[in-house]
Amino acid sequence: MNKRQFLTTAAISSATLPSLIHAKEAVKPAGPALLTVTGAIGRANRGPISVLDQMMHKQKLQFDKGYTFDFATLLAIPSHAIQPTLEYDNRPHTLRGPLLAEVTKITGAPSSASTRLLLRAVDGYAVTLSLAEVRKYRFIVATHLDGRPMPLGGLGPLWAVYDADRFPEMRAKPVNARFALCPWALYHMEVQDLG
Repeated sequence: MNKRQFLTTAAISSATLPSLIHAKEAVKPAGPALLTVTGAIGRANRGPISVLDQMMHKQKLQFDKGYTFDFATLLAIPSHAIQPTLEYDNRPHTLRGPLLAEVTKITGAPSSASTRLLLRAVDGYAVTLSLAEVRKYRFIVATHLDGRPMPLGGLGPLWAVYDADRFPEMRAKPVNARFALCPWALYHMEVQDLG
């Protein structure tokens, strides 16, 4: 990241953080949306799906409102670092990003443990987790891998992931079976209120 880009991101982040966490209304991101949250949300900063949302159409998504996050707004949320052993090279790596539960909270989604989150990747891979699971495993929306932003075409730009090494029931599994609940290239989340 060059100096100008760093200063711009820092300025946006410091100005955006208080409004994201405490806003009564949604904050409109300045950059392109990386993550769109739809479903049972209380705040929205975009309207219904349109003909220009071609990937969403191909994956048969339908919604009348959504909450979008760009890279700067995700960086404005306090980040957490984890160091799971990854299946791709069987080595520990540092992943950093905001807690998935905090991202969900900003959208005004229900906070009950039974709330379900359908996480969808750009390739159509989708998993459903309860908010209780998201909190228990401390899922993050990873924006960085080993100190660098994750590119599209790799595991990014966003990855819903947790530190599998910290949980005995997950650590007991072969490393290539620990991340089935973790869609990389995450771009959409549907909140389902079952309460």
